[in-house]
Amino acid sequence: MDYILQTIEYLATGAWVSTKIFFVTLIFSFPLGILIAVLRKSNSKIVSKSISFYTWLFRGTPLMLQLFLFMYGLPSIGISVDRMMVAYIGFILNYAAYFTEIIRAGIESIPKDQYEASAVEGAHIGSIYRFIVLPQAIRKELPTITNEVITLIKDTALVTVIAISDILRNVKEIVSRDFTLSPFVLAAIFYLLFSFIIVKIFRKLEVKYDFLD
Repeated sequence: MDYILQTIEYLATGAWVSTKIFFVTLIFSFPLGILIAVLRKSNSKIVSKSISFYTWLFRGTPLMLQLFLFMYGLPSIGISVDRMMVAYIGFILNYAAYFTEIIRAGIESIPKDQYEASAVEGAHIGSIYRFIVLPQAIRKELPTITNEVITLIKDTALVTVIAISDILRNVKEIVSRDFTLSPFVLAAIFYLLFSFIIVKIFRKLEVKYDFLD
């Protein structure tokens, strides 16, 4: 029993690291993705092309490679880095690119006559996006957003490549030391429980939005 409790306690420290990366990434990447998606509709070709390149780059290369680049590439040019900060920056930039494309698809699904009608009524473009376009775009893309958020909690395991002690790294240490598979089961329970909570929350949001319709 003591061994099990010690194992759970050690895994809990890793789970806390995974949870922090998850929430920091979500809190910053989702609003950033919304902002970039709106900016992509800009009439400026420079802005539009720059955003297209950004999303192409971060969606087209593995997150693991991006973490390696930030972790080992930046020091090579004289920029000191902190492992957790690298994880935050890498995850935020990567997931913001995905959220950008998701929100962009939602925005483009909104009929143009809604923009025109709002403009005729004298609404500012900022108000049109804030109160009319974005609420509808996010609502339409909720299932896709849900899948992306679930992927995020699983992707936090990638921080092991830059030697951050998340739950998966702690699992590997215990398995290598004690030759037991029970930590894998505990880690699976953590990910499944987290995913279950996410699905429940987003399904409630979908039901709420359907009710408002």
